[in-house]
Amino acid sequence: MPAAGQSLLGVRTVAGQVLLLQVVVAVLLIAAALTALLLQASHDSGQNARNRSLAAAAAMAGSPGMAEDLTGPDPTRVLQPVVAGATETAGVDFMTITSPTGLRYADTEPRLIGTRTPGVERATEGEAFTEIFEGAPSDAARAFVPVTDGDGQVVGLVGAGVRIVTVGDSVERQLPVLLGSGAVALALATASAALVSRRLRRQTHGIGPAEMTRMYEHHNAVLHAVREGVLIVGPDGRLALVNDEAQRLLGLPGDAVDRKVSELGLRPGLAALLASERAVSDEVHLVGDRLVSVSTRPTAPYGGNAGNVATLRDTTELRRLSGTAQRARERLTILYDAGARIGTTLDVRETAEELSRAVVPRFADFVTVELLDSVIRGDEPSGAVAQMRRAAVSGVRPDHPFQPVGDVIRFAAPGTPMQRALEGVRAVVEPDLAAASGWRAQDPAGAAAALEYGIHSLVVAPLQSGEAVLGLVAFWRGAGTQPFEEDELSFAEELAARAAVAIDNARRFSREHAMAETLQRSLLPHVMPRHTALDVAYRYLPSHARVGGDWFDVIPLPGARVALVVGDVVGHGLQAAATMGRLRTAVHNFSTLDLPPDELLTRLDELVSRIDQDEPGGGAGDGITGATCLYAVYDPVSGTVATARAGHPSPALVLPDGTVRFLDVPVTPPLGLGGLPVETAETVLPEGSRLVLFTDGLVEHRGHDIDEGLETLSRTLGALAGRTPEETCEAVVQAMPSGDRRDDIALLVARTGRLDPSRVAEWEVPRDPASVRTVRSACMRRLEAWGLKEIGFTTELVLSELLTNAIRYGSAPVRVRMLYDRSLVCEVSDGSSTSPHLRRAAATDEGGRGLFLVAQLTSRWGTRYTATGKVIWAELALGGTEPAVW
Repeated sequence: MPAAGQSLLGVRTVAGQVLLLQVVVAVLLIAAALTALLLQASHDSGQNARNRSLAAAAAMAGSPGMAEDLTGPDPTRVLQPVVAGATETAGVDFMTITSPTGLRYADTEPRLIGTRTPGVERATEGEAFTEIFEGAPSDAARAFVPVTDGDGQVVGLVGAGVRIVTVGDSVERQLPVLLGSGAVALALATASAALVSRRLRRQTHGIGPAEMTRMYEHHNAVLHAVREGVLIVGPDGRLALVNDEAQRLLGLPGDAVDRKVSELGLRPGLAALLASERAVSDEVHLVGDRLVSVSTRPTAPYGGNAGNVATLRDTTELRRLSGTAQRARERLTILYDAGARIGTTLDVRETAEELSRAVVPRFADFVTVELLDSVIRGDEPSGAVAQMRRAAVSGVRPDHPFQPVGDVIRFAAPGTPMQRALEGVRAVVEPDLAAASGWRAQDPAGAAAALEYGIHSLVVAPLQSGEAVLGLVAFWRGAGTQPFEEDELSFAEELAARAAVAIDNARRFSREHAMAETLQRSLLPHVMPRHTALDVAYRYLPSHARVGGDWFDVIPLPGARVALVVGDVVGHGLQAAATMGRLRTAVHNFSTLDLPPDELLTRLDELVSRIDQDEPGGGAGDGITGATCLYAVYDPVSGTVATARAGHPSPALVLPDGTVRFLDVPVTPPLGLGGLPVETAETVLPEGSRLVLFTDGLVEHRGHDIDEGLETLSRTLGALAGRTPEETCEAVVQAMPSGDRRDDIALLVARTGRLDPSRVAEWEVPRDPASVRTVRSACMRRLEAWGLKEIGFTTELVLSELLTNAIRYGSAPVRVRMLYDRSLVCEVSDGSSTSPHLRRAAATDEGGRGLFLVAQLTSRWGTRYTATGKVIWAELALGGTEPAVW
């Protein structure tokens, strides 16, 4: 193969081969043009030389006196100077004057004078001529013109010429211009070929001729062999391409290409779709007696020109065969949707409502759900299944003919669809209720009303969990819908089975929720103790989902003080309620020791850690660890509140002027985690302040940050200046965000007061036994002033015993304080931390009976430790009747 052919085939892409061919063709054409120009230039130069030669010779021959000079005695002497000057003037290389026979009389080259010029016979005969002469002295383009006398006789010849070398020099002078023009033409041709090749490369995507041929063959084969119609419509609405299947499906004529689609006899909707740039998928159009599925896409976004490509499929047979499959898919879709919508609330009645709404109107026009009373209450299914209570009704219209929710529905008549469904524990269909005698006999008036309303068909399915029947679900169809068929029973049974699981789960949850709530409420305070200087109100709100472990308490303490407690246990349900009861009991027990808040929470933290460690699994399961607690002690004498907390929100303080702030109480980790000491914060409260204790359920809500909840609580409390604690509780609860409450709430509001200073008496006692009489007398005078003279003797005995013990066994300073509240409180304090203990004295013991006497004369007594020592206190009931003394 020639090298050029090999080089040509070596170019892979079509664009490259086209570029190479165009360059080669351009080179050949330019070379041919240059050759032609050179030949033409050479010819023109030779012709020009002959014309100049002839003109010069004719001019010389016709010059005046030429004939006379030729016939004169010495032509050479006369004509030689003329020839020399005329050669330069005429622009020829040589000039010669000869005799008629060719003998040179004068010549440009003097050395040739006297020699004979060959080939001048035609001029001798009187004919002027031009020719290319080859021979001595040089090759030239020459011309000879005869010179005649007055008689017309040739008396001489004049010749002139241009040497061939001179003609070649003229052509060579034109050669650079020709070659430059050829180079410019070649460059322009190459550039234009490159531009064309570049565009061709973009259009062909750089593929080779073999690939292009194969692609065209495949395209042609697919386009005409595929059983799917393909057509392309240009931006002007004209049909640009159509394959055989599209022509067959649409019934297009043979000359459809390049015609507007609106002129092809198609339906207006289909023609408008094909001519538009709207993208659709599987849009069905009627074409003749066929159902054609049309999908369209614009071609421009995929690298093509503006236009629209459409694919067509004949779906007539497919739709006939897919009717059953479509119904099955619809049923599966309904089941899937029902599974997502039924059982979302764990409430029996709401679950029944969800079941009734799940299939209306896609499967039935109306749905009724009946449940056993025991199931609605959350108990185990029991009782006669022939009597149920309507739990839900849903339908396409609100004015249905069915009994309302809450009515008792009886299925006593034999042969009814409901009775057959309960006996066979399977779904039953009644396609024509007008012919269902058993159903009509059960409730003639109700059946007549339903038939008149348009109800004509029924499917009823039992709601069964395990072996127990929970209730019935009935699907009704009315006017305008097809009757139920046998093949729809399986769907009804599947739906009823799924709903029964959800209803049973809700029933179990309701039972557990009721048990947990009952347990929790039984463990919470039922009646708040009354206090002179503290007005208390509370709210407890269980969560909508499951009972939690929030709790609160109000504990009277010695010295007219009151402990306010709120806590929160991790988790929900019975376990959380039981854990809450354990914590509340522990706090009560620790409070009897009259411990400061920080020490009480420290002991509670240790108790929680020990309990969790003693639990099976070492506390790895649901234990108490993580519970939170806030413990505050209010002293109405000084108006101070001492507060400590373990992982719990700080309480809010509402001052009498409406200012709201949260107490700055140092926080420690929740109970059971330990690691940090508990600290107590003391705050003096103005009289009439409200102390608000709460659990995190009050300020934490789904979709809201806790800071937003605290801000809302602060804003609400600030707007309640002057309200009672009961009114404050109600307003705070009302201000909570509405919606599903995921955590329970404990709220405790206490309005503080002060104990009247006139009801407080205090004395400093010297460490002298004789001072006991003085103090005792002062106390008796104060009791008379208070109007408590009837308990004076008892008080005198108690104070004498307590003071004597303090002076004998304690250390300075010794003080006595009496508080007149709902009881009389006698307190004796000293600087010792030694606590007295009650014991049984033997018959022979001289001492040891003092505390026994105190215990018998008072309602209660005890010891409270302080930072400087201890306080022995005793409470005496106010009544007129003094306790008996044994």
